[in-house]
Amino acid sequence: MKIVHITAGAGGRICGSCLHDNALVRSLRDRGLDAMLVPAYVPTTTDEENVAERRIVLGGVNVWLQEHLAVFRHTPAWLDRLLDSRGLLEWLSRRTGSTRPSDLGPLTVSSLEGERGHQHKELEKLARWLADELKPDIVHLSNVLLSGLAGRVKRATGAGIVCTLSGEDLFIGQLPEPHRSRAGALLAENAKSIDRFVALNEFYAGFMASKLAVSSERIAVVPHGVDMELFSMAPPDLSRRRKDRCGRFVVGFLARACPEKGLHLLVEAVGRLAAEGRDVELLAAGATVDAERRYVSGCLERARLLGVADRFRWLGQVDLRAKVELLGAIDVFAMPATHPEAKGIPVLEAFAAGVPVVAADAGTLPEYVRPDGANGGTGLLHRPGDAADLARMLAAVQDDVSLASSLGREGFTRARERFSRSRMAEGHADLYAAMGAAVLS
Repeated sequence: MKIVHITAGAGGRICGSCLHDNALVRSLRDRGLDAMLVPAYVPTTTDEENVAERRIVLGGVNVWLQEHLAVFRHTPAWLDRLLDSRGLLEWLSRRTGSTRPSDLGPLTVSSLEGERGHQHKELEKLARWLADELKPDIVHLSNVLLSGLAGRVKRATGAGIVCTLSGEDLFIGQLPEPHRSRAGALLAENAKSIDRFVALNEFYAGFMASKLAVSSERIAVVPHGVDMELFSMAPPDLSRRRKDRCGRFVVGFLARACPEKGLHLLVEAVGRLAAEGRDVELLAAGATVDAERRYVSGCLERARLLGVADRFRWLGQVDLRAKVELLGAIDVFAMPATHPEAKGIPVLEAFAAGVPVVAADAGTLPEYVRPDGANGGTGLLHRPGDAADLARMLAAVQDDVSLASSLGREGFTRARERFSRSRMAEGHADLYAAMGAAVLS
């Protein structure tokens, strides 16, 4: 069985979808499956070995030009190849950080229109390449914003079409009207050409089922898988960790630098804890693009005004080694998302590191963190958007080392039982096999 994953590059920024898709294809290959990862628009960026093909489909330069200048919808193949050169696309990927969803309404709608859109030439090139050279049995799209490809690719290849649900609602919601409504209608229309969807959790499966007007039976839930070999084979001694730094309590944050991830709330919460006389520090990292630098600057300025500038370390985008080091240097991991989280991958990585989690009671986070079970769950939940309640939950973890250790151990165990790469690969392999059996029958 030949499986081709098509994933959208993120312009030099490490994003959750790139991390997930790269990890999935690596894990499928480890399982012996014939899987390949094909980037779309621009190259992908990840913090581990990048297994994506060098060829980039739907090249970002051609896609943009065909949207804005009609003449480029009819240019010869030699010019298209020149504009699709990897060097040019890598250059472009370093200069897309100022683009906002509000600027992309027409292009988004046109892409979702597929064969009727301005990028129909790019779609036809992709369909012919897949049909003539790769001959896939399964084509797996990384998100529904690529669903405009589904109908043509399915007819050209006869392959089963799978699509991951990856938090697209946030992007769609930021489009201006009338493009937002038109995009929503096209997503529901394109969903009819997709055989199965994959969500990383039950929350987002249910949320997108209504958005796409598809039955829950067409959505498989397969959680993201973390590489457990990156972490210790035993949970850390959190009590010893804090003693080694003379009692200072370190809060960790790892996510894209944007308001939806709630870094500003965490700065406020740390300011409140410091005002109570607590010895606390915030260690944060995440991808930053030009459009979001003002937000980070605002968080740093707010920390200064709260008197905790010297307790807030912003590391920016970090590599895999630095990410693991961050998780090994903190006492609690915070995910105070202000928008319902669709993936929550950093939370799963914190579990794998044996660190307790404090997260917003919204989206998929309660599904991961709900404090239940014999061992008290894997973390604590705070009221979304409430910095005071976030501070209260962080203080609870700081004040009770026994609780922190219990939460960390439970997350450590749960990560290995439910959120490993082998489990992720197994879930997808079962889905692909079922689709193949259905076609043969």
